[in-house]
Amino acid sequence: MGPPPLSLFRLLDQRLQAEGTVSVGELLDQAGEQAFGLALFLLALLTFIPGVANVLSLGTLALGIQLGWGRRRHPWLPATLQRHELQRGHVKALLAQVEARLAWLGARTAPRRAPGRRILGLLVAWTAFLAALPIPLPLANVLPATSLVLLAVSMLEEWPLPAWLGAALGLITTGYFALSAGLIWGALRALLRLLAR
Repeated sequence: MGPPPLSLFRLLDQRLQAEGTVSVGELLDQAGEQAFGLALFLLALLTFIPGVANVLSLGTLALGIQLGWGRRRHPWLPATLQRHELQRGHVKALLAQVEARLAWLGARTAPRRAPGRRILGLLVAWTAFLAALPIPLPLANVLPATSLVLLAVSMLEEWPLPAWLGAALGLITTGYFALSAGLIWGALRALLRLLAR
């Protein structure tokens, strides 16, 4: 049995029919109660873009804190982020790829219990923190961005599997960053000792 209907993709497909661009704020206005998930999804997509991921991830971090705090039904985002425009064609192409992979996963997995809202908020905030770190490593923005996309889809579709996959990927990213930082620090110490001789 496949996953539930992907309302996220239907919503965005309707908003992306025309040519040109659409702003983050316009898409959030259409989301209603799903605004938290949609805001996270849009910011996660932008996190794939090298060069802007570190700055945008600060907005995602604030979103995760709001979600974990549990005091707001709708997210607050800075006006500059809400005015950010997306190319409709690029977003539609990426959505088609994401939808195909999620449908494949949903057809092969049994339902699980989803993490609570506060846990999801903490996962989002931590993963956004990792994405905001200016670390020059391969996949430094791709890994946390993928994790955030999975967490967003879980929130939008009330589908537990992507949340657990996103949490696992966030843990892998944490280990990858920690290991890389340890190796870099060890290399720097060795270089300093060599120069001190």
